[in-house]
Amino acid sequence: MSPDKERGRIEATDLVKWDGPENPMNWPKWKRLGHVALVSIIIFLVNLSTTISAPGSGILMKDFHQDNSIIRNLTISIFLLGFTLGPLVMAPLSELYGRLIVYHLSIATFIVFLMGCGWSESIISFLILRFIAGCAASSPSTIGGGTVADVIPVQERGAAMAVTAVGPILAPVIGPVVGGFVAQQLGWRWTFWLVGFAASIWLVVAMIFMQETYAPILLKRKAARLRKITGNVGPQAESGKNLSPLAYLGRGLSRPLKLLVLSPVVLLLSIYVAFVFGLMFLCFSTYSEVFIEQYHFSVGVSGLTYLGQGIGMIIGLILFGALSDRILKARAAKHKGETTPEERLPLMIYFAPIVPIGFFWYGWTAQEKVQWMAPIVGTSFIGLGNLFVMLPAQIYLVDAFGPESAASALAANSLLRSLFATFLPLTAPRLYASLGYGWGNSLFGFLGLAFIPVPVLFYKYGAYLRSRFQVRL
Repeated sequence: MSPDKERGRIEATDLVKWDGPENPMNWPKWKRLGHVALVSIIIFLVNLSTTISAPGSGILMKDFHQDNSIIRNLTISIFLLGFTLGPLVMAPLSELYGRLIVYHLSIATFIVFLMGCGWSESIISFLILRFIAGCAASSPSTIGGGTVADVIPVQERGAAMAVTAVGPILAPVIGPVVGGFVAQQLGWRWTFWLVGFAASIWLVVAMIFMQETYAPILLKRKAARLRKITGNVGPQAESGKNLSPLAYLGRGLSRPLKLLVLSPVVLLLSIYVAFVFGLMFLCFSTYSEVFIEQYHFSVGVSGLTYLGQGIGMIIGLILFGALSDRILKARAAKHKGETTPEERLPLMIYFAPIVPIGFFWYGWTAQEKVQWMAPIVGTSFIGLGNLFVMLPAQIYLVDAFGPESAASALAANSLLRSLFATFLPLTAPRLYASLGYGWGNSLFGFLGLAFIPVPVLFYKYGAYLRSRFQVRL
């Protein structure tokens, strides 16, 4: 648009809004899906690095002259502790400066410190580098849902979110499969360097092809451009804030915590998701002892045992992709085009009970030393159920809070999820030593049964609770 035409438009109004192809929602479909694909790939890579070193952790411990089982679990879980703290900074930074610059800087930081893990010469330096890498790696999972909300309409969002969910859900399962053979053939250090090289390629591609998608930032830039062209100080973005960057960052840091404290919807769903996510990593922490020591698998082959959960999750992704948006569109047709975020929850209601079934199965077959395939089948049920808890919850939060607050809602979810995944596996050695695999896993199965009413509650009363407990961000 020429400067003269832009001046004419500003005379009519000083409020800058969208007017066509500048709106990411109006980008060509290939471009919108390309951004979803790039975000999904980096989410996959950073989550791959959570567990790719797990099968080689025994070799790592020997190299560092360590034999404490808690420290061994900490080599995995401290990365997730970074995932706990990172979102508190990443979410407000993305809303202050835009999503693109946060992707670029955080992934560059992630690459540097992840590669450093492979060069570390002591357990202390390794843990410090791994923690910082985890903080940086949290950004794609924190703001990825916001990017999807920026470019994908709500009735098409289920399939797009299913693609982005492959990372946090499936990558921790695939990581040990790859890592087992890499650690056995090349050494544990290559499990970090391999992901670092892949992330470096992604960063180059992203710097060339990705664009900013966050609407408030784009509108502010457009308003600034119009003020420069016209000499008129009037044009302002609708979402313009009279806050300093430091004040805005401070406010943004508090937003996920406010949502956790003041919104029962965010709190209960986040606790439920955190519980099943933490259980997934607790399960992972038992595989070495169960399959290497009890069933006498090699380090490389033991990585394949993680495929039990992986197969369950793949089946879940296929089912979710086929059913989620179809259910939403059917409900929309029934209610004259109107839908609510609660329409995302029926699949969670139907499939969540599979999680405790999987834990009972895995625990008692491992306890009784049934043929090795039996406990792996149990883990596939855990994977299937986990997917139908985590994915509907994420999409529900994105739909309920919209593009502008989705990053903060997902940051709240990610905070609790990563806390549980960090510390729950640390309880495994003493828990299973006291209760055994049968009753130890049954304990988590019974806790899983206690969570089953949560999605039913929100399906019936979620709209009321959201209106009754509105959080001013």
